Amino acid sequence: MKNHERLLLMALVVITIITSGCTSQARTPDPQNVAGMSCADDTCSLDSAKTANAKVEKLEIYHFHGTHQCASCIAVGQLAEETVNTYFADELKSGKIVFGHINGELPENRDLVVKYSATGSSLWLGTYDANGFHKEENVNVWYKINDKQDYMQYLKGVIEQKLRGD
Repeated sequence: MKNHERLLLMALVVITIITSGCTSQARTPDPQNVAGMSCADDTCSLDSAKTANAKVEKLEIYHFHGTHQCASCIAVGQLAEETVNTYFADELKSGKIVFGHINGELPENRDLVVKYSATGSSLWLGTYDANGFHKEENVNVWYKINDKQDYMQYLKGVIEQKLRGD
């Protein structure tokens, strides 16, 4: 193998490693993804005013990810699934809570990716109530992945709050 072929191969390997990595933590916040905000037609408003104490009909919790996941991305999804299964088994069984791992790179998941504005590995909560659908990305879980109990207690509280309509 010639030197230029080796360099080309090494560049290809580096590009593959970079593009298959986790992108969720390096993003600049988008107003549509900020907790408590919803934006449509270039206008943003606080969701909390719309959802405050509204009866929650359904809560979707989705772990969006790519085909190739880093350890942190995997941890966010596994801990979220364990939290939901541990504390909300009845709600899962009844359909009030829906949980899923969604590979955002697959064409069959495109509509869900667009609906949630998911742009990388992330954890999203979608609430359906009398006022409609409200989505929120939870970025705080990323800071808790190294402490399983802290992560689970935190996410349990967030889910309980959503189910109360707060």
